Amino acid sequence: MYIYCQSQFIKDTEATISPFDHGFLYGLGAFETFRIYKGFPFLLHDHVKRLQHALNELGISYKVDADEVSEILQKLLQLNHLVNEDVTVRLNISAGIGEVGKLLQPYDQPTVLCFLRKAPLIGNIEKHASILTLRRNTPEGTERLKSHHYLNNILGRRELRETPDVEGIFLTEKGYVAEGIVSNIFWVKDQVVYTPSIETGILNGITRQFVMKCLNNLGMQIDEGFYPKKDMLEANEVFITNSSQEVVPIKKVDEYLFFGKDGSVVQKLTELYCSYRTKLLSIDEI
Repeated sequence: MYIYCQSQFIKDTEATISPFDHGFLYGLGAFETFRIYKGFPFLLHDHVKRLQHALNELGISYKVDADEVSEILQKLLQLNHLVNEDVTVRLNISAGIGEVGKLLQPYDQPTVLCFLRKAPLIGNIEKHASILTLRRNTPEGTERLKSHHYLNNILGRRELRETPDVEGIFLTEKGYVAEGIVSNIFWVKDQVVYTPSIETGILNGITRQFVMKCLNNLGMQIDEGFYPKKDMLEANEVFITNSSQEVVPIKKVDEYLFFGKDGSVVQKLTELYCSYRTKLLSIDEI
C-alpha cells in the first residue's frame, strides 16, 4: 500500500518515524478518520477544522489545508487503485522530533501521515452493546481531543475481548452515559432523541454533529444532557454513530432489547444520511 509520509508518497513498508518524535514519546499528536465515497471525501472541511483545532490546543504549529489534503487523497486513491472504492482515511499529525525530557518547546516540524484502507461494510446491519465496568476517563485538558491518548479506549475494548463485535458503552465517573469505545450514542423515547452532552467529557464527533443536523431537518426534538443509564435502557431505539460505520442501530444493550434496524427514527436518519454521502464537504452545506 502507498501512504503519504512527510510530503512523499511511499510504500508503507518504507515509512519510518523518529524514536524522538514526541507523538511517540509522549502521545502528542492528533488524527482524523473519515470516509471517501468513490472519490468524494465526505465532510472533509469539518474534519480538517477539528484537526486544526486539536493541533492548536496541543501547540503543534501546522496549517491543515483542505485543498492540499484533497489532493493528497486523490493521489493515494490513484496509487492504490481505489478510485472507485469506498475507503476510510486516517490523517495523522504528531508533534515531530523534540528534545527528550523537555515538555515545553516549539513544535514547528510535525510528522504528517495519511493512509487509506477499505471501508467496513454498512447497510442493513445492527449491533449489540454492553455497558462497561471501566469508566470513561476525563479529558486531559478542557475538552476531549481526537488525540493519541487512547489507553482508556483500549482498556475498554479489552474488557470485551471475548465479544469483539459488541460495542462498549462508557459511563462517566458519576454514572452518566458518556459514549461508545469508538462511537457517540443516541437513543429515542416518545419521539425525542437524547444524547450525552459534550460537557460529560465525550468527543464531539463529526458524525455526531452531522446526525444532529439531520435530525433537525427531520423535525425531531433533540435533548443533550447528563443521563443515568436507566434513561437509555428505557428507550425504544438506541443507535451509535461514527465516521466509518455511519449510523448503526443497537438491538441489545446487555439484556435490554430495542427496535434495532426496525426503528423508525434510525430508518429515516439512515435514508437522509445516504442522500448526502457524495454531496457535502461541510455540515454547513445541509
